[in-house]
Amino acid sequence: MWKIAIVDDERQVLQGMKRAIPWDKLEAEWVGEALNGEDGLEMIRSARPDIVITDIYMPVMNGLEMMEQLRKEGYRGKIIILSGYSDFEHARQALRLQVSDYVSKPISLPTLTTILNNVIRELTEEEGERKKQGELEFKISLYEPFVKKEWIRSAAIGTLDHTYKDSIHLPPSYRYWLGRKHMTVGIDLLRNERAGCLSVSDWNLFRFAVSNIACEVARKLFPDIEYTELHSTRALLIIHPQEEEGERLEKRLEELGIRLADSIGSYLKLAARIGIGGLKEAWTEISDSTEEAFRAIDRGAARIASAYEVYLYREDQGGEQESVALFPVKLSYRLASAMKSSQEAEAHQLVQEYMTALKQRTGISPVHVQMLASELWGIIAYALYESGMVLEELFTHDQIAKEISALVLPDQLANWLKDKITKICGSKQWKGSSKHRQVVDFMTGYIHEHYAEDLTLAELSDKVYISRNHLSIIFKNITGETFNTYLTRVRIEKARELLLERNMLVYEVAERVGYRNIPYFSTLFKKITGMNPTELIR
Repeated sequence: MWKIAIVDDERQVLQGMKRAIPWDKLEAEWVGEALNGEDGLEMIRSARPDIVITDIYMPVMNGLEMMEQLRKEGYRGKIIILSGYSDFEHARQALRLQVSDYVSKPISLPTLTTILNNVIRELTEEEGERKKQGELEFKISLYEPFVKKEWIRSAAIGTLDHTYKDSIHLPPSYRYWLGRKHMTVGIDLLRNERAGCLSVSDWNLFRFAVSNIACEVARKLFPDIEYTELHSTRALLIIHPQEEEGERLEKRLEELGIRLADSIGSYLKLAARIGIGGLKEAWTEISDSTEEAFRAIDRGAARIASAYEVYLYREDQGGEQESVALFPVKLSYRLASAMKSSQEAEAHQLVQEYMTALKQRTGISPVHVQMLASELWGIIAYALYESGMVLEELFTHDQIAKEISALVLPDQLANWLKDKITKICGSKQWKGSSKHRQVVDFMTGYIHEHYAEDLTLAELSDKVYISRNHLSIIFKNITGETFNTYLTRVRIEKARELLLERNMLVYEVAERVGYRNIPYFSTLFKKITGMNPTELIR
């Protein structure tokens, strides 16, 4: 119901309008009246009407003074002036005060009804816009963590658009970067026998566990850190040391590397190699430190912990031979993304760009060509594995190993890789599942947007016009997880982020991500993360 108040010093006018206005037809109600501007001001403050009908000439405080005070106080309702005088100066002031209409007494009932209908229609439209804006802001709040994650990853690997590489475009939560130095710690999980046995679903859970371990370990030594996942088996910590440098910083970094490798090995039974990049003055150089961190791993030099594979990058290590063995992190990520989305032309271009740079170097040995081939194939194979495509069905492991061992020159590697990309993107297995993949992409996007709601597979099946059972099979085939498992993982990941912010209690976080049963939420949280939610807010 729309609320309407009337302010007029003629009691007869007040009573007449109260009786004459078709309240039910307008879906409106009378909420108050006053005989002067001063009383009207108090009444409007109390009743907060959507529409005020007021005279101008009144004792104590006139209508214009009352309206001006209301606008100063932030009143945003509609105001209709009903005056016995037509005055240009009053009309001008009324426009300045955003009056909806200015009419002269006497006024007929049909005219008043028409004016009220028009004003109510405006209110309805504005309410609809506010609702849309509220929904948009809510959606943005849901997407914000994912946007932040992508921004961090782009800054870390160097894919951030150049127009955003200045202090103005730094997200508010990262403004502290401007007063710090920066360096990265690369985490590379080895593709050993245990890792090779993991399904996509299991591997995603393991990577989630790695992120928890890495953040917990790093924050004990460096309070201000960010974590981001890269392609396949690689992840990255971004550290922002205080003014400390030199030997003390190097010791803490060595300790961090050892703790990371030890914790990942102890809790997850996975082997990890740790690389530490160089210290950078500006946040725009973080991607350089990222390349250095993984170059240190690939070189295998400057090992700083005898019992663990922890490597520190030094500029004076190695020569050209070692530097060309590494496929840059930026190109690795872009290649993995291109293959996941079946962008054949982009994948070819990325390979060509790198091969062109590679051929400009001299003395590239067959061993380094083969090392690079293995790295590139691993990136492609794992990227597609994450998307539900197993390359063993197109190329056997023995076949790939044999072909790689025959590669001697960079040109041979380029031609071999282009041939494989073309065959993969043109395969029936990939093309046949492209429509299903689009469906699953919609579903996962919808889950990330509406995870806090009571989502069901049946609801989504209605949206994509596929039966519930068939949709369940498609989702499992593409993601390696059931719909409920995926939804639970998204909710728990969001809950972990909220808990780490330490602004909410556990039950508030549980409700925010869609759980009303707090004990059930705590059980799920511990099952997935390995810890109780209360441990994160201490």
